[in-house]
Amino acid sequence: MGLIFTLLWLFHVCLEGVHCQGVYAPPTVRIVHSGKACNVEEERYTERVYTIREGETLELQCLVTGHPRPQIRWTKTAGSASDRFQDSSVFNETLRISRIQRHQGGRYYCKADNGLGSPAIKSIRVDVYYLDDPIVTVHQSIGEAKEQFYYERTVFLRCVANSNPPVRYSWRRGREFLSQGSDKGVEIYEPFFTQGETKILKLKNLRPQDYANYSCVASVRNVCGIADKNVRFSLSNRTASPTIKLLVEDPIVVNPGETVTLVCVTSGGEPAPTLTWMRNGADELPKKSVLNGGTLTLPAVSIDEAGVFTCVASNNVGNPAKKTTTILVRGLRKGRFWITPDPYHNDDNIQIGREVKISCQVEATPPEELQFSWLKNGRPLRSSERMVITHTDPDASPGTTNLDIIDLKFTDFGTYTCVAALKNGGIPEISIDVNISSTTVPPELTVPRGKTPLVIQEGETVEMQCLVSGKPKPIILWSRADKEAPMPDGAMETESYDGVLRIVNVSREMTGTYRCATSQYNGFNVKPREALIELVVQYPPVVEPVYTEVRQGLGRAFSLNCRLLRAHPSRVLKYEWKLGSRLLTVGQFNEQGDDTDYHVRALNREGYGEYTCDITNEAGAGRCTFLVTGKAFAPEFYYDTYGALWQNKPRVYGFKLQWTQMNPNSVDRIVAYRVGYIKIGESEWWKKDISMGAVIQKGELITYNLTELIKPEDYLVRLTPITLLGEGDSTDRIIRYSAPVNPHLREFQCGFEDEAVCMFSQDKTDNFDWTRHSAATRDTKYTPNTGPSSDRAGSKQGFYMYIETSRPRLEGDKARLFTPTFDVGSKSAYGTATANPTYCFAFYYHMYGKHIGALNVYLRQKGQTVTDTLAWSLAGNQGDRWRQAKVSIHPNISFQMAVEGVRGSGIEGDIAIDDVTIEEGECKDPPPNNLRSLTPPIAPHIWQLCFTLTLVLFGHQR
Repeated sequence: MGLIFTLLWLFHVCLEGVHCQGVYAPPTVRIVHSGKACNVEEERYTERVYTIREGETLELQCLVTGHPRPQIRWTKTAGSASDRFQDSSVFNETLRISRIQRHQGGRYYCKADNGLGSPAIKSIRVDVYYLDDPIVTVHQSIGEAKEQFYYERTVFLRCVANSNPPVRYSWRRGREFLSQGSDKGVEIYEPFFTQGETKILKLKNLRPQDYANYSCVASVRNVCGIADKNVRFSLSNRTASPTIKLLVEDPIVVNPGETVTLVCVTSGGEPAPTLTWMRNGADELPKKSVLNGGTLTLPAVSIDEAGVFTCVASNNVGNPAKKTTTILVRGLRKGRFWITPDPYHNDDNIQIGREVKISCQVEATPPEELQFSWLKNGRPLRSSERMVITHTDPDASPGTTNLDIIDLKFTDFGTYTCVAALKNGGIPEISIDVNISSTTVPPELTVPRGKTPLVIQEGETVEMQCLVSGKPKPIILWSRADKEAPMPDGAMETESYDGVLRIVNVSREMTGTYRCATSQYNGFNVKPREALIELVVQYPPVVEPVYTEVRQGLGRAFSLNCRLLRAHPSRVLKYEWKLGSRLLTVGQFNEQGDDTDYHVRALNREGYGEYTCDITNEAGAGRCTFLVTGKAFAPEFYYDTYGALWQNKPRVYGFKLQWTQMNPNSVDRIVAYRVGYIKIGESEWWKKDISMGAVIQKGELITYNLTELIKPEDYLVRLTPITLLGEGDSTDRIIRYSAPVNPHLREFQCGFEDEAVCMFSQDKTDNFDWTRHSAATRDTKYTPNTGPSSDRAGSKQGFYMYIETSRPRLEGDKARLFTPTFDVGSKSAYGTATANPTYCFAFYYHMYGKHIGALNVYLRQKGQTVTDTLAWSLAGNQGDRWRQAKVSIHPNISFQMAVEGVRGSGIEGDIAIDDVTIEEGECKDPPPNNLRSLTPPIAPHIWQLCFTLTLVLFGHQR
């Protein structure tokens, strides 16, 4: 008995799954192009390639189906990071790149996702074609050069051009075309390491006739309309590589603010060389520099503009000539000192009778001009047996001078001054004073009482202080002691002259231990003194959700949950729930709890509004906000309607608007929809309310026909659901007018929504006609148990074509319906000839009733004679559902499709068709006759799950 109940429940769940699926469908995607393509190689086993010329406009469109409307995202691979749409993605159906460049080639992906099933992904490789101007360079054979460049006997002319696809080269001498073997003195080849990129013309045993005008022609065979490009070079007995002279000294030493002029002149070379300047090996020169031919002027030069300047001469003959000079801007920087106690005793203090060294360091440019002098109490000091003055080698390290005081005496106490200057003057001196006395003692670091740990609120300003004693006071270096992390200013160390580290707008990431340490500079050269300060940053609770919207109907129960993620201090004081300003409940967290709930047993009108939950600690509060509303969710427009736009009047058109309702059962029943539409660019809305009788089900397709839309205007349509509580969320859609269906296009589709039925026509020689109808106006009492109850999309307002088999129809009577006449295209969409065109004819049929006759499809070709060929046929009752049929046809002249309905043995034999399409190409996976229906879409995995679970249950029973 338990097995029976289980099976009944399982069957109910399966039916619910199928019922809720409705018209919801996972996405499909395909990529089409509408830009200036040179060539598109259609789907192959490996990839699809789109070829475009550099500088043209790339336009790719991602065509999607699926409901709800899928979100589209374009991405790119096989490019550098900077090429990836500025490190972002394009969320549009159309990807457009104006004036595309070569680096923008690569594989582009279109991804469509609507939350149902797996995302649909298609890709296309974009190949950008280009041809740069070729360059000819001339070289001599190594080891044969003499004083004059072209007295040697072998010459190489190398031609190079960047291109895609690979370039083909050809050489001419004057008007003579040169090829391998055409002249014994000429050899043409490609180096192995540059095949396809370089073509070399080798002139062996140089002859008088080899002095001529040579042309290299680079060609990509006119692909994408790219014309050939050529370059000309004149070879003569005067041809020579460049030589240059610099009319300046090396190095050039100047004071800041002076103007420097560098002059470079050519002393040889044919053709005439071109001159360029570089700084420090790069092409970028100082911003203020002025370049006039080979003369480079630097006005008001600064220390930052100093460097190595190179003049380069090139004429594509031999190697470029280079000459270099260095500009040195005189200056003194970074004066520092340190005191070293007697190194022979384990004591950091200065003591009478022992040695002490004073060191002074300055960075100088040029270093060889640096000179030091020492003063004691303002008077010059000379080196002696007890006062030893030494200087380090400036080429080995920054300029340093040392004063060694041997056997320190009381009379040696005083102020010692280190003076740094440049020999030729013009630059201010640097003076550093060092006091040696009984009060000169090494430093000590301490942290003031109560200054560690420091507890501070996030966002405030904190000052950490290390007190430094001793004389002189050194520079203090601050760093992070607990992690390899930079300081707030981004550096690994921060200098402080007063021992204070000030941090503005403290963040929680700055929590940790900070180290202050003495520097050897401007102090004692002893082991650094250190102290530690702990910083504790308190911050309010971080909670989730910060904001969420809850939609509920009246009388329903629901719960709200606010969760604590982190806080410091982690001990939370309390939580507080409110509705608006009204207090609902308060409480405290226990040691294990990290969330709080608020329950509503039965929602009333006063229960709508904004609920807040504040979780509080010493640093402040974190807030969860819940907006509880009875507003209906937004409708979901259905974009996959066949033949949505129809035209039955000269000046107006109609549009079949279809949609489903998102989560219709989440709130109170939707009683109506407000449809508003407006011409694009205007301000006056037209609005109408559409009443909804029955309860709307999830996945149910709703249809409303917009009529009297003015050609060729586009319209913005706004759809708003209405409940007893008022309006819900709106959804917008733009309807764009398109011209009437042209029978010569690649794709034809018709849903029979317009009275003109897409130029279908009735056969005047048959027994009766097909009828355009909708289920909403069909009289089911007259012909029970036959015919469809909705159109193919599931809408009772939608139209279809059907044959009425009631009296006076007789068994065997036929009704024929013809499509428009289609011309067989001589070319594909990309300009390539199509020898044997193939089309896919697809349609949906409904054959329900015990007296169903037959449905036949014929291919009618119109040549000198009209021939009808049976393409598809089906007979008998197929069940009360729509099914799809597809058949590939191969016409070779203009053609029509004829759909023939044959009356069966009784009145319960109505046959209907809907959503007819004709597309270029073979049918993909044509469904076999009488196997399945595609409308409404049924999730196959639900049936598979049900079947599997049933087998499992039977297995357990055994």
